Parts: sequence; C-alpha cells; structure tokens
Amino acid sequence: MIAPSHTTKEYQALDAAHHIHAFLDQKALNETGALVIAKGQGLNLWDTDGKRYLDGMSGLWCTALGYGRADLNAAASRQLQELPYYNLFFHTTHPRVIELSELLFSLLPKHYSHAIYTNSGSEANEVLIRTVRRYWQILGKPQKKVMIGRQNGYHGSTLGSAALGGMGFMHEMGGMLPDFAHIGEPYYFAEGGDLSEEEFGLKAARELETKILELGEENVAAFVAEPFQGAGGMIFPPASYWPEIQRICRQYDVLLCADEVIGGFGRTGEWFAHQHFGFEPDTLTIAKGLTSGYIPMGGLVLSARMAEVLVQQGGVFAHGLTYAGHPVAAAVAIANLTALRDEKIIETVKFDTGPYLQKLLRETFAEHPLIGEIQGVGLVAALQFAEDKATRKHFANENDIAWHCRTVGFDEGLIIRSTLGRMIMAPALVASHAELDELVEKTRRAVDRSARELNLL
Repeated sequence: MIAPSHTTKEYQALDAAHHIHAFLDQKALNETGALVIAKGQGLNLWDTDGKRYLDGMSGLWCTALGYGRADLNAAASRQLQELPYYNLFFHTTHPRVIELSELLFSLLPKHYSHAIYTNSGSEANEVLIRTVRRYWQILGKPQKKVMIGRQNGYHGSTLGSAALGGMGFMHEMGGMLPDFAHIGEPYYFAEGGDLSEEEFGLKAARELETKILELGEENVAAFVAEPFQGAGGMIFPPASYWPEIQRICRQYDVLLCADEVIGGFGRTGEWFAHQHFGFEPDTLTIAKGLTSGYIPMGGLVLSARMAEVLVQQGGVFAHGLTYAGHPVAAAVAIANLTALRDEKIIETVKFDTGPYLQKLLRETFAEHPLIGEIQGVGLVAALQFAEDKATRKHFANENDIAWHCRTVGFDEGLIIRSTLGRMIMAPALVASHAELDELVEKTRRAVDRSARELNLL
C-alpha cells in the first residue's frame, strides 16, 4: 500500500474542509470524521489506520470483479499509452469503443442494436429522457412526453434523473420538473395488507394502467423502473408484477424502460436483471458493473425498433458528452466483460454462490425475532426489520434501527447498507463461500448487537 501522506485525523480535517458528501448531513459527519479508505484487494478494504473491512456492497454495486484485478489495470495502462483520449464528435470514433459495442451486443438479447455511451447511470437516465421524447417526436407524437417512474425508485442525482426517480426528499432539493409522474412501489411487506403476493403484484402493476388513463395514453411516453428496486431497499416485486406491467405498456403504446444500472452484468445470476424477471424492455440504462467500477462509464441501450427510427428518420441527434465512449473506459469495460464471460462468473453466481448466499441468509435469519422478511436472488439481498413479522408490522423508528445496524457493521469490519428498515447487501460476483460466510456472520453480529444496544428484545 502507498504510505499515507497524512494521519487519519489530518485526512478527516481536510475532507471536512473541502467536501460535501452524498446523502449525508455534512455538519454531523464533520463531527465524527469520514472513514478514509486507502486500499482494496478482492472483497477487502483497508482504512488509513490499517483496519480491514469486508465490502458487502461492491462499493456502490460496482466492483463486480472485486478490487485489484490485474487484467483491468493492465487494460487501462495499455490504452493510456496508446490513445488516452478521443471523442465521438466531428465524425470520428476509435477502435476501443467499437470493440466494446461488438462485445456488449454479443451478450445482450438480440432485439437490442445501438448504444449511447455516458459517464454514469445518472447521465444514462438523463439521456433516456431526451431520447424517448425525441423518438416520439420523430413518429409525429410530440405530446407523448410524460415519463412515469415509481415512488422510492432511484434513477440518479441529476435534475432530470432525480425527477424520474420517486424520492421526495430529492425533489425538495431543486424542485420537481413537469411531465413526470409516479406510481407506488411493489413493496409487498409494507403495502400488501391482506392480499396474497400474487394479488398484490397485479394490484401494484395496475396502478400503471390507472395512471396512464388519468394522464391520457396519448401523453405518456414511457414507464421507467428498476427490475428490482436498488437504493430504495432491494425490493423484489412479486412474480405477477412484471408480466402485467409489460402487458399494460404494450396495450397503451408506452415504452418500457429498465434501469439496469444496479441489476445489470450478473447481479441476479443472469446477465441482466430483466432476464431473471422475464420481461422485455425497449431500453436499458447501464453503468456500474459495465467497468466493475474501475473507471466511470454508463450507457443507454436501445432496441433495434427504436434505433431504426432515430437513425433512419431522426436527422441530427442533438446530444453529446465530452467523455462518452472514452477509450480508457471502453478498454476497461472490454476487459471486465471478457472476464465475466470467459471465467463463467455469472454462471457461478446463478448455480453456486448465489444459491449458497440465499440459503445461508435464510438459515441464519428465518427464525430471527427481528427479521420479518429475507429477499434476494444471486448475490443481492435484503433483510427487513420488523416488530412483528406475523402481521408485517414495522418498527416506528425502523430507519434509525437500520442505520444503527449499518454503523455497528462498520465496527465489526463489514460494509453493508441500510435503507429505511432494510439491511441490503451486494458483494462482488467473485465472492467465495468463505467470504459469504464472513458476510453473513458479521451481519448476524451487527443485527444482534443492534438488538441489544437498542433494547429491541
């Protein structure tokens, strides 16, 4: 490890002096100091004091191959020497981005044909908004511009992507944009009432039909959602949900757009999460796992049907980003996707490590008095805190309980995340059985310590 040039306290003071962190009360953070991460290898991270943490979140759902992959580092180094930068303006392109697209579309379902590259998932969803509206303009339906998302859905932090998402506290910062609408989330544990999961899945999906009819189908451009809700709590919808959503979109000529920024590239044991849930989106937004987080890159993937309209009838496409299709990012993405494919990592998640993690979580927490639900598939999961699991009664202060548990996890040497009353995890796709054992055992310790420290039992 490169020797730190400052002590931890010095780093924390400098950080407080110059940074505003994401989704935190900066004043409160400054009082305790940020955790300063200095090194990563495999699934492990070390802070500037030398303490080791098991990263149960793959950074931010990013590091599919873990930290320190020599092949990804080498790909970046080679490309930096050959062509460190060029753009996709001025009628130009470059070999790496062409090769990336060739590889990417060999892995995607065959009805997709074109990509618009970005630097992040937020940008990819921002481009999605403009591209969908442009598509309908070309087809002579410019009034079709309302985008429908879901409450508690997350699609990014730019103004447009935040409007598309359904997190009210984000809308309060900067205001809400026109021509965006939201329906409820398919959160059975919280909203299911006396319905069966199948009945609730249909009810939640049919909120979309009600909203389309309320807005006027001639005005609705697209429905955009994550196959499973990521930042909103790793919420997996009932099996009846997505087939009904797809039926509604097709019936009312509304584009179905899947945000695969978190779910894409193997997280569920399929290349893309929509394949696990069995529906066929018109667009995919991608990022994070595309490069294993080693360098920023995202993109919007278009169906051939949409791309043909944009290319053959659309004329000038008035969009561009300085770093879109960046050659170094493309080189790293090629190395990353090649490793996922050739090392059969996604097959391992589907048939080995994914089932192992899901079984281990259920063996450990199914009878735990504070855990009301365990959701997940592959290497993504959520534990739902509950005061009474039989009646699905939530703790009134569930967010505080989960945040406390997350903080205790850090103390135990584990990085997991809390959202409302749920503890969520998404370890690297290369996790071994031993590392998954450590993840679940440290999570159990964090839950049990939280129960004792908060007098919950």
